[in-house]
Amino acid sequence: MLDELSVANLGIIAEASVEPGPGLVVVTGETGAGKTLLLGALQLLIGEPARRDQVGPEGDELRVEGRFQWANGEHVAARRVSREGRSRAYVDGAMVPAKALSTKTDGLVEIVVQHDHLALASTSGVRAMIDGALDAKGRKALTRYGIAWEALVGLRHEAELLGGDRRALERELDMVRFQAEEIVGAGFAAGDDIALTVEVDRLRNRETLLEGLAAASDALAAEQGAGDSLGRAASELRRLVRYDPELENLAAQADELVGLVDELSGDVTRAGGNLDHDPDRLQAVEQQLARLGDLRRKYGDSLDEVLAYGAEAETRAAELVRLLDRAESLAGELTAAETAARDAADELTRRRTTTADRIAADAITHLEELGFRTPTVSFRFEAAGLGPTGSDRTTLLFASDAGLTPGPVGRIASGGELSRLVLALRLAAGVGEAEVVAFDEIDAGIGGTTALAMGRKLAALAAGRQVLCVTHLPQVAAFADQHFVVTREDAAATVAVAAGTDRLEELSRMLAGMPESERGKEHAAELLEAAGKSEILTELG
Repeated sequence: MLDELSVANLGIIAEASVEPGPGLVVVTGETGAGKTLLLGALQLLIGEPARRDQVGPEGDELRVEGRFQWANGEHVAARRVSREGRSRAYVDGAMVPAKALSTKTDGLVEIVVQHDHLALASTSGVRAMIDGALDAKGRKALTRYGIAWEALVGLRHEAELLGGDRRALERELDMVRFQAEEIVGAGFAAGDDIALTVEVDRLRNRETLLEGLAAASDALAAEQGAGDSLGRAASELRRLVRYDPELENLAAQADELVGLVDELSGDVTRAGGNLDHDPDRLQAVEQQLARLGDLRRKYGDSLDEVLAYGAEAETRAAELVRLLDRAESLAGELTAAETAARDAADELTRRRTTTADRIAADAITHLEELGFRTPTVSFRFEAAGLGPTGSDRTTLLFASDAGLTPGPVGRIASGGELSRLVLALRLAAGVGEAEVVAFDEIDAGIGGTTALAMGRKLAALAAGRQVLCVTHLPQVAAFADQHFVVTREDAAATVAVAAGTDRLEELSRMLAGMPESERGKEHAAELLEAAGKSEILTELG
């Protein structure tokens, strides 16, 4: 059970700590006092999504901590939520993902909120309730269908990748193979476009290059002008070094220039020799450039794009070969997978139908105990196409009396009927098997004798477990084993135990809005006596 709950900066509750005991624990208070915030804290502790609007004005984050006593010992869960919406979760002092809180409390804590009736009006909500109540064979059927559906989805995806019939794939394979072979066959590598452009310019301008190189060579060698003059200058500087060592640097530069001129003269001569006339080479280079231009027109604006296109064509060709090989067996596998999924879906529907019948029968019993004379509850299953959750569409049908025609819950049930129907269905679906069950104003829209019936039902449910209930009904609060009251002053709320005279005053306030009224207290005492809480009156004397 929940042994202790502490909150700080949760909405209008600056700080509060409660220690709910076993049995039925109710939380009451004026409208807007913040009594539902305590169940909001419990929702955070079981891993439900956090909202930044839950953070109060007393700081930049809210803090919630709960100590639970389970069969395997004591565990502490905590949650922090920042004003920016960031959430942190802890179990026994260690930081964990929020999902771990849900795993830790799965099957141990159930929360029923006043808007659960909205889920009963949707196929997905009804299906979720039924699936949550499946027995071992039903859960096995649910798992089996999930596996069959995933297998079918995978095969359908493969079929989509085929992109058409076999002949279309073969035509595409021929095309991408031709493209890949054309690009690879051209023999180009990255950078060849630049190298070929430079080479063709050199070959086309051979005569101009020869004439210029010859002129340069002649100028360097004319009458040994440059070489002799530099040689004399270097020799003279080398001689003068003996008289002035600081001239060593100039002499070295002169020697270097002499060597560079000799080297340059030789390089110019060799460059001219390398420009032998080769008309076949020029034609070959021009043909390569023309081929490259043709490829660029087809496959990309540059050689790099052409080569990338070729690589993609090779990859697609390999994929098409694999798909064509798979196509031989895929059709048969698809048929088998669809049959398996259909069989699994049919079995799941049968299990769901059996579970739904049991829920309906149990719900009718609970509804009768909640004041209905001859209520009708049933589930209508309609066939649907295979999908992630099966092949059925389920609608909950309800009538408050056997003389009325059952219809979808969302269209025919009143507010008070919905409250009792939600409670009856959740009990029938197994919510009462959890060690901690919490109800958030599930008694909306009812009163009088019906409210007493709901109080008795909640008290009976609390035998052997902990039931937390936020309520506005004194008839329900009277059955509580422990009573907490949330009071609000301006923008702040506080939580306190209502015991003794305080409890009488709170019940009087709930009954007539007059907590100090002696007559109201008498009615409250009468209500406690009707709820079997005479010991409280005995303590008061």
